[in-house]
Amino acid sequence: MQDVFSARRTNSQISLDAARTAVLVVDMLNEFCKEGGAMVLPGSERLYAPQKMVIATARERGVPVIWVVDCHREKLRRDREWLKRAPHCVEGTWGAEIVPDLEPKKEEMRIQKHRYSGFFQTDLDLVLKDLACEQLVIFGVVTNICVRSTVHDAFFNGYEVVVPEDCCAATGPREQESSLYDIATHFGTVSDAASVVSALTEGKPLANRVNA
Repeated sequence: MQDVFSARRTNSQISLDAARTAVLVVDMLNEFCKEGGAMVLPGSERLYAPQKMVIATARERGVPVIWVVDCHREKLRRDREWLKRAPHCVEGTWGAEIVPDLEPKKEEMRIQKHRYSGFFQTDLDLVLKDLACEQLVIFGVVTNICVRSTVHDAFFNGYEVVVPEDCCAATGPREQESSLYDIATHFGTVSDAASVVSALTEGKPLANRVNA
């Protein structure tokens, strides 16, 4: 049941134009997804299949796939994330590498970020503007931290945002539900991988899947 505040919204649908769309894959890294990582999210491997479906379609349609990669330098006096979280994703280490299961291509762009958002003091916004992309499909881990922060900044920077829910995982069910609800009611469209594929290949509009 939706809250009274969030009910004050429009229920518009958007379509994806491949010529104006980019796919942002957020933090699908060994550190968060593979045994031996510093902060492994249980069950993250279930995301690979739907993510690969979206990525494959994007490549077929000429949609840029951009890998947003958490990365931290050693020997800093005060890394803001490390004040809150255990050290992770150290530059040049196995943990900061994209999981091989998603088969990233060498020619695809990587955006290194040092905070939760892929936009914060990176050149992501500049890159997207140079690509003439105004619509973003954003997914990865974790929904309630880095994905959500990136979605917020994408919205603030004027992009239309789509989040396929089956391509994201949060730190828990409550966090997943709450974050997707807030994204759907305030920041973008929450859909799923199959709908994104249909939108890119057949031009079908995306309905907001979250009951809002």
